[in-house]
Formats: sequence, C-alpha cells, structure tokens
Amino acid sequence: MAESAHIRSLLVFMVFYLVHYSDQSQPSQYQALLRIKHQLNFPAEISSWTENTDFCNGEPNSFLTLVCYEDSITQLHVEGNSFFPQLSQDFSTVDLFFNLLSLPNLKVLSLVSLGLRGELPSTIGNLSSLEIVNISSNYFEGSIPTEIFKLKNLQSLVMDHNKFTGQVPDCLGRLPLLAVLSLKNNSLRGSVPTSVSSLETLRTLVLSTNMLSGEVPSLQNLANLQVLDLEGNKLGPHFPRLPTKLVSLVLRKNNFIYAKLNELSSFFQLQNLDISLNQFVGPFAPSLLSLPSLTYLDIAGNKFTGRLLEGTSCNAELHFVNISSNRLTGVLPTCLESNAKSRTVLYARNCLSESYQNQHPYSFCHNEALAVSVLPHKQEKETHSKAVLASSMVGGIIGAILLLGLALLIIRREYGKQKINKVPHARLIMEKVSPAITLKVLKDASYISETRKLGPLGLPPYRTFVLDELKEATNNFSALNLIGDGSHGQVYKGLLTDGTLVAIRCLKMRKRHSIQTYTHHLELISKLRHSHLVSALGHCFDCYPDDSSVNKILVVFEHVPHGTLRGFVSDGHLQQKLTWTQRMAAATGVAKGIQFLHTGMVPGIFSNQLKITDTLMDHDFHVKISKYNLPLLAENGRPECVTISSIGSKEKVGHRLRYEEKDDVFDFGVILLEIIVGRAIVSQNDINVSNDILLVSLTADDIARRSIVDPIISKECSDASLKILIQLCLKCLSNVPSDRPSVEDVLWNLQFAAQVQDSWHRDSSSNHGSPIHFC
Repeated sequence: MAESAHIRSLLVFMVFYLVHYSDQSQPSQYQALLRIKHQLNFPAEISSWTENTDFCNGEPNSFLTLVCYEDSITQLHVEGNSFFPQLSQDFSTVDLFFNLLSLPNLKVLSLVSLGLRGELPSTIGNLSSLEIVNISSNYFEGSIPTEIFKLKNLQSLVMDHNKFTGQVPDCLGRLPLLAVLSLKNNSLRGSVPTSVSSLETLRTLVLSTNMLSGEVPSLQNLANLQVLDLEGNKLGPHFPRLPTKLVSLVLRKNNFIYAKLNELSSFFQLQNLDISLNQFVGPFAPSLLSLPSLTYLDIAGNKFTGRLLEGTSCNAELHFVNISSNRLTGVLPTCLESNAKSRTVLYARNCLSESYQNQHPYSFCHNEALAVSVLPHKQEKETHSKAVLASSMVGGIIGAILLLGLALLIIRREYGKQKINKVPHARLIMEKVSPAITLKVLKDASYISETRKLGPLGLPPYRTFVLDELKEATNNFSALNLIGDGSHGQVYKGLLTDGTLVAIRCLKMRKRHSIQTYTHHLELISKLRHSHLVSALGHCFDCYPDDSSVNKILVVFEHVPHGTLRGFVSDGHLQQKLTWTQRMAAATGVAKGIQFLHTGMVPGIFSNQLKITDTLMDHDFHVKISKYNLPLLAENGRPECVTISSIGSKEKVGHRLRYEEKDDVFDFGVILLEIIVGRAIVSQNDINVSNDILLVSLTADDIARRSIVDPIISKECSDASLKILIQLCLKCLSNVPSDRPSVEDVLWNLQFAAQVQDSWHRDSSSNHGSPIHFC
C-alpha cells in the first residue's frame, strides 16, 4: 500500500509539473514579444500591450502583423517608416535575435525598414522553422552569415537595400526549397556562385546593384526560374545560358559583349527584356519583337547591327521599345511607328533612313558592322594558331588531365543523382490565415520591380527633428532668419549644431489631424532625393497640447545658397551671368530633375507647375528644383487633395491626366526660352511674342539668329547648338500636348547640343591657334 501511495504521489507530481510547464511555455512567447516591443520602441498605437494581451487574435496594423497557429506564433511582420522605429542608443541587434529564439515555431520573419545595424547575427540559423525571411531596407553590413544556410525549410530570402559586403555564399546549394533569393542594392563582390545552378526550385533571382563580376554560371537547368535581375554589376562578357520559361530578364548595365539573341526566340513566356547599357555586338534579332508575351524591350546603348525592315511584325501587347544608340540601319517596322498611341518607341542614334531624326550617317554603322564581322574571325584564327602550338608542346599533360577530369565528372554525376533523389518536396505554409495576411506574405516573398532611384551623395539620412533643435537653429525663428513668406508657408534659414545649413518650411495645418494622417505625405517627401532636386532632410511636428493633433509641420530641406536660375540669366542686378555652356548644363539639370519626378517613384509626380524662380543654384552653379506637386507642400496642409490636377472640371481633369507628362515639358520650354533670350518671361504674352521671334529666326541667317539671344552669350555659342535649342524650345511650347517631346527626347537634344557646342569650341580653338576661354 505504501508503495502504491508513493507511485500515486509521483504521478500527481508529474502531472502537476507537466501542466505547470505547459502553462509557462506559452507565456514565454508573450514575454519575448514584450521585450521585442520594448527594443523596437513600438509606436503609441500598441503601447498598451501587457502579458494579458491576446496577441494571436489582435487586429493587424501598419506596423505589426502577427499570425498564430494553435496558439503558437508562426509569423511576425514588423515594418517601419520615417517615424518608426526610433531605436534607443543601447539597441542591440544581437539581443533582438536572441529574443526571437523564444518563438521556436516562427515560419515567417519580416523586419523591414527598422534601421537595424551591424552584422546579421548568426543566431538566425537557430530559427529552424523559418520558411520566409525579409530583412530589407536596413543597415546590415559585413558578410552574409553562413549559418542562415542551415535553414533547410527556407523558401524565400529577401535582403535588399542593406550594406552586405563580401561574396554571395557558395553554400546556397544547401537550401533545397529556396524559391526566392533577392540581394539587390548591397555591396557584394566576386562572382555569382555556381551553386545557384543547383537550386531547382528557384523562381526569382535578384542580384542587381552590387559589384559582382565574371561570367554568370549556366542557369539552363533551373526550369522554374521566372525572374532574373542582374542589373548594375560588372558581369560578362558572355551571355548566360538561360531556361526558356523566364518571364522577366534584366541584364542592364553590365559588361556583356557576346550574345545570340536568336536563342531567345523560344522564350514564349518572356514579358520584360532589358539588356541595355552593355557592350553587346552582333546582329539584332527582329523576331524578338513578335515574341507572344513580350511587353517591354530595351536594347539601348549597345552595338547591335542589322537592317530593320518595314514589314517586321510586332506583338500587339508590346508597349515599350527602346533600340536607340545601336548600329541599326533600314527603316522602322510599321508596327513601331510613333502613331501607335499605346506604344512608346525610342530609336535615336542609329543609322536609320534619312527620314528619321537624330540618326548617325550610314557610314558610321557600316564601319561598326565591318568591325563586328571581321574581328571575331581574326581573333579566332590567332587563337587557333596559338592553340595548335600549345597543344603540340603539352598534349600529353593535357590528355592526362582530361582523363582524370572525366573520371571525377562521372563520380560527381552519380553522387549528384543520389543527392537529388533525397531532396524533399516543397512544403507550403498551411495555416488558417486571413486573405489580407496571405497577400502580405506573398508580397514579402515575391520580387517586386522598382524604378531605379537616383540620389545625391553626401546627404544625411532623413530623420525626425525635435522642435527645440529647430528653434536653436533659427534663433527661435527670428525674423532675421526669415528668407521666404508666401502661400506655401514661411521659410527660415537655419544652422544645425553639426554646421549644416538648412531651409525650414513651416506649414500651418488648417484642420486638426493626428500625426498618422500625414505619414504617407512625409514618406513621399523623404524619398525625393536627387542631385537636381532640393531634398528634404527631415521633419518636426508641432502639436496642440490639448489633443496632440498637429498644429504645424516643419519640413527641413537642404539650403541652396545662390538664389534662383533667373538671377543668372535674365536678372540685371547680378554681375555674374551664366555662359552658353553653363546655360545648357543648367537646362539639362532641370530636365533631369523633371525626369526623376516622373520616373523616380511610382506613381510619378506630374504637373509640377515649374517656373524659373523654382530652380535654385548651389555653390557650383548646379541647378536644383525646389518645387514639386505634393499635396502637403502645394496645398499647405490639405492632405485630402490628391494632386493639383484634381482641381477643375471633369473634362479638364481627363485632359490633364492624359498629357500629365507634357505639362511639365511645356513649363520646361518656358524656362528654356528665358535661358535663350536672356530676359524675364513673366506672362503668356511674353511667351507668344518670344515664340514667334524664335520661329522666324530659324529661317534667318546666323547673324540675325544671334541677335535674338542674350547679348552676353551671342558670340560664344555655335549657331548649330543654338538652332538645336531653339527647335527644342518651340516643340516644348507647342499648343498641342501630343506634339511636345518626351522628357527623354528633351534630354537627348540638350546633350546633343552640348556635344555640338564642344566640337565647335575645339574647332575654333585649333583654327585660331589659341583656345577661346569661357567662364
């Protein structure tokens, strides 16, 4: 009986222990989340978290999403922005990942735009259940830890927009289920590892904007690969061997030379093909135009040769074609004629028929074609001679090496077959989750192409300022620091404690809204960074003390010290005027700024109502646009307004939306007009009169033509470059929006005029025996 009682006591103790352990295991996840919340300084919306909070059944918000399965956390998504998080000084990424280890069933980990710094902790390899990892838009540096390749269930690895260095690890082959690998915009060096070729489940491979070099290994066996993006590296020179089921292929801006485009004629699912800005030589394959799925084709900036024929057919869905800056002859196929409104076609700087503008003479492309056809054969002959000589000397050694290599190849092939047979089938995340959460997971795990973002060097990161900091910078917003006062708010000059000069725009809000109301608008402002835009450095909220709604928003911009462009081309008060070369450079800067506003983010920013007084000059006479059509800046705190173009009748709105790009081209034409004539253009009548004078000058002689321009530059500009800019100006000022050129055409003509001016300058210098000096 005593023994039986002892056994019963032992059983009761074990049951109590197990129940107690079960009760404690789950709260450990909650404790981990509370610690993570504290580390990341979560915003006020979720500051009420306690140990009793039901995390698994809470509503997701813009910062945090949790997904549970059987009371166990399986997905954690934390996404920051320009306001959140504000990490404390003692923040440790190592501690953050240590707390994540308390979530043993975590399958999806997404930590995006949180400002995480330092090396990625190797402890990530201990989260063995992970299937999706997204740590994009942080500041991780150093090498990618090899421990991450212990995650055998990993299906998606996205590490874009960080500062990773070193090489792409060759142990990628250890991830048999990997479907998405995206490492764009880092500082990775070396070659693309050959182990990529063994990732049979890979669907998306993105290694763009790194410093990779060398040949791309064969990807022909990756039957599931749909997206390949290697833009902005130094890869080449041979075109990679590719699978035929690709949907998007981007090899832009590399060192590729040799290509057989005919091999792409069987890529029936290909929709996006961009191989521009390489050094490709050889014949262009017109059959690409008729690929059944192709919608985007860009081969610009290479040396493709061949004759285009009028009857070549095109896929009806092809909406963008850029074949410019090659060595093509003949005529544009009828299907590429510019009268197709749904299709954009760029073809300048080839040797097409004389009926097309901006073409090289036929001899230019003919000589290139001869070089392309002769040089490879010559090189092949020389190489063959050297190979015969070498083989006669070391034939025995090479034969032995070949035999040994053949034996090793057979062994490796047999081993590979055994390894492939052991690869488990791909496993999906099977949970009861809402469609919204599923969509978020797919978004995190998919490759989403973005417009390339150009930005200036030397600007500090966008940040949130403290009001006292800005008061100190402006001497408590002293009237002596006021440099602007208008409908868009007051602008003060300020000096930050680190010595940075800034311009602070104070926007008084007309209605009481919470901080979150303005989040989206300030995020857009923070992303507008370009060498020809006045960029924002940060912001500060001045709130009402009673309800914490926003009273003022203070947006901190870089300070551009030298006044407006008008002051250097048409204002008689300034002694220093821009030379003709400097004026062309200024016009090019304005056009590049407009191009970034249109294409630097999606959707683009159009109808900016630019004036020459909105273009500022820095110390180096570098132009920066200070005005863009964002509601917060344009409408002085009215976030309800989407764009300025939304004001007006329904018919007017439809008209403006159709030609929204052309509005800015017209405004550029007015700026260019003032640059040419050297007097202020302040009314529509000024535009009409000057436009008529320019039109007449095109049929006059060069002496009469020079008489209409600013006398300061009339003797230093070549007549050819002047005519190009006059013609461009007239096209930009056309009353019919569809007749105005695109921003890309504007840029090409400006650059062409600068080249013509430079050639004339060199010729003049050599003819006169001494150089002509320009300011």
